[in-house]
Amino acid sequence: NPSPPSSEAEEEGDAVGNTVYSKHWLFSILTRLIEVISPEKTEPTVTTEGIQTELDEEMENDICKVWDMSMDEDVALFLQEFNAPDIFMGVFAKSKCPRLTEICVGILGNMACFQDICMSISKDENLGQVLLQRLCDSDSPTLLETSRLLLTCLSQPEVANVWVERIRENPSVYDCVCFIMSSSTNVELLVKVGEVVDKLFDLDEELMLNWIKNGTCRSVGPSVDDSPEELPDFKIVPCILEAAKQVRSDNPEGLDVYMHILQLLTTVDEGIQAIVQAPDGGKETWSLLYDLVCHELCQPDDPPIIVQEQKTVLASILSVLSAMFASQTEQEYTKMRKSNVKLPFSCYFILDMPLIGSLIRILQYMEGCGKRSVDNSKESEQQETGRADLNEEDFHLKILKDICCELLSNMLQELTKENTLEGLHQGHLNEQTCSCAFQNLLPLYFASVESFLEVLREADQTLADNLEKRFPSLKVHT
Repeated sequence: NPSPPSSEAEEEGDAVGNTVYSKHWLFSILTRLIEVISPEKTEPTVTTEGIQTELDEEMENDICKVWDMSMDEDVALFLQEFNAPDIFMGVFAKSKCPRLTEICVGILGNMACFQDICMSISKDENLGQVLLQRLCDSDSPTLLETSRLLLTCLSQPEVANVWVERIRENPSVYDCVCFIMSSSTNVELLVKVGEVVDKLFDLDEELMLNWIKNGTCRSVGPSVDDSPEELPDFKIVPCILEAAKQVRSDNPEGLDVYMHILQLLTTVDEGIQAIVQAPDGGKETWSLLYDLVCHELCQPDDPPIIVQEQKTVLASILSVLSAMFASQTEQEYTKMRKSNVKLPFSCYFILDMPLIGSLIRILQYMEGCGKRSVDNSKESEQQETGRADLNEEDFHLKILKDICCELLSNMLQELTKENTLEGLHQGHLNEQTCSCAFQNLLPLYFASVESFLEVLREADQTLADNLEKRFPSLKVHT
């Protein structure tokens, strides 16, 4: 981007705050923006019939300079003082130039980084509504800047509730966000929209519940040309999955965001049901998460330290898998009670040995990281900051371990002799992996370990005997 002008600011009294930027120059740009949107003045663009207009090069360069300058608090306050947000509202209402709209939203996004200005922008109901309408735009750069602005406001505790309430009362936001997640291929935009949804769900459970239920009815949102347009009947889970597929290869942080959104859905029963009672019974969700755990994250050729880098995304994924497993298990038992006949588990994911192998590998890698952490803590015993960071990492690893153990124990409890033989044949189960599993599951999940050991004895008596020797507490109950 071009450098902001400063020469005129050298005149006495012309500088903006403590900067070298010129008040006169900034004011001239705001004046030109007013002329752009005034009825007497046509837009500074070359118009071809049926095609959206483009911004004049000189005007684009100047307004981009303002965009850069607005990162400075003194400049942002100057723009606020001279009613720049109102001028931008006029741009949004009258301009047909996507680039100009993008830049104006971007400037507002920079201004909103400062608390007092953010509060002023947020409390302006008209501006708030106009900004939410930008989410229905067809221009990806404008959508990106709008999402960045919303995330900035939602991250300010003083005004977050204002935006949550505004979004809750605006049904078109749900449609526009779902449309972006389900159809955009712009990874940067998908990540930012995901961060907005993640923040919204984290801030307000009621809004999350509304969005979970929202797929049952249609709503109308404005189209690009401001004429009413009926949008598809979006459901939140398929939209999240589609976005996650788009970002998974190019943006690990974005994948982390979308997995955390899914995890937040599972914190309410309605969210779990939205996942497992989809037309495919949750198969698409399970397949994506299964593929990530078994074929992409924390793989056999990765160093154990990889679990440190992937701990948050793994915790989210395993948490969702665990919730789905528990829900489907409960449904199967309900069927058994109603029919009074013991039915085999029909769910496609219940007894998957590669997943069990992956869960054990994660536990093995965490044991390796635990040993490394002990060594590191001895070396840096006098470095308080380092020790604080270590404690935080230990906390996140503990969360991952707890989730991993819960899912593993539930899956081991459902294994049959046939499944166990398959696991032994494929190499997912052996004395080393079983010992790791037992070491982490005992004593909390004693019943699951005992149940699995009984099945293992039918499949491989020698292995079962060896494990009993290594874990004497099991012998007492056999």
